[in-house]
Amino acid sequence: MKAALAPARLAPDDVLRVGLGGLRARPARVVLSALGIAIGIATMVAVIGISSSSREDLLRRLDRLGTDLLTAKPGDTLFGDEAELPEAAPEMVRRIGPVTAVGATGAVDATVRRTDAIPAEVTQGISVQAASTGLLGTLDVDTASGSWLNAGTGRHPGVVLGAEAAKRLGVDGGRVWIGGRWFVVLGVLRPAGLAPEIDRSALVGWDAARRYLGFDGHPTTIYERSTDASVTGVRDVLARTVNPEHPEEVQVSRPSDALEARAAAAGAFTGLLLGLGAVALLVGGVGVANTMVISVLERRREIGLRRSLGATRGQVRVQFLAESLLLSAFGGAAGTVLGTAVTAGFALWKGWPPVVPVWALGGALAATLAIGTAAGLYPAVRAARLPPTAALASV
Repeated sequence: MKAALAPARLAPDDVLRVGLGGLRARPARVVLSALGIAIGIATMVAVIGISSSSREDLLRRLDRLGTDLLTAKPGDTLFGDEAELPEAAPEMVRRIGPVTAVGATGAVDATVRRTDAIPAEVTQGISVQAASTGLLGTLDVDTASGSWLNAGTGRHPGVVLGAEAAKRLGVDGGRVWIGGRWFVVLGVLRPAGLAPEIDRSALVGWDAARRYLGFDGHPTTIYERSTDASVTGVRDVLARTVNPEHPEEVQVSRPSDALEARAAAAGAFTGLLLGLGAVALLVGGVGVANTMVISVLERRREIGLRRSLGATRGQVRVQFLAESLLLSAFGGAAGTVLGTAVTAGFALWKGWPPVVPVWALGGALAATLAIGTAAGLYPAVRAARLPPTAALASV
């Protein structure tokens, strides 16, 4: 008996060569089809990368600024009026064992203007506040120019401007008009990461605010720092320490929670943008499927010739599936490079550390292969089912 003939198997390099040959025959169509995949992958990689870069910047800011800062502010009384913190509250907070630094500010009924010729109604969103000498150390903020208030300058008409306040007033020295008199600008602060309200404030010494601006001495915000391990314990007793008679009228918060909430919000927003990227990727996959279907119709005689020379249905399926996967892979690679470049460029422009998670690159690869497989499966099966005689007879 004669041995049954067995069809030759396609080695992996043969599959690659056959797939690339099919794509090289139609370069313009391949580029346009891969473009859809590239746009979808680039969108997804860039969205994840930009979100991760933003979150990394927030986390680094948290590490730099610390999470051990607590604030105490007056809440509402039983009758709905705004409560008032005792004058001795900052000193009482200082007596809490783990507390390492205490600073306070008090709202002053006055406006700050560049000159006395500017109407009092033009406040530019800048508030005037009395400030304790320990405020700067508690917030861990430096001066960009000049000096901070001390025991001497805090008794005289001098003012230190927050970073945003100085920008809005257009001054970094000289003097400004506060409460009907001139105040010398002693210095300008750098941005206060955990206390943005300080950036928009003109800070006057506690004694000077009493003497020249009618300040009543009651603090409106108390800032304190303690050791990291004791933040929770201090938070539990802070309200009772600030106002022992009415602790329910004190609002205690941790400013770093706002940065953590922003990081969480950025992650939630990323989900929406990822959905848009997935839609773009799906449209690209439809384009690849359409390209492969047209390719099968145009290459019926090629398919028939290969079948008549001994190619099996499985080998035909593998050929067209390989073309689809290679087409998607080209688009995915281009999209990954483009998305990474966009992430790096945007992050550097914003001053963030560029971050593209490894899982995002892996996900882009997996999505590319999944789209290529799904887009090429039907055309590959259709090509394999063509009868050799009918395929050769087609024009």
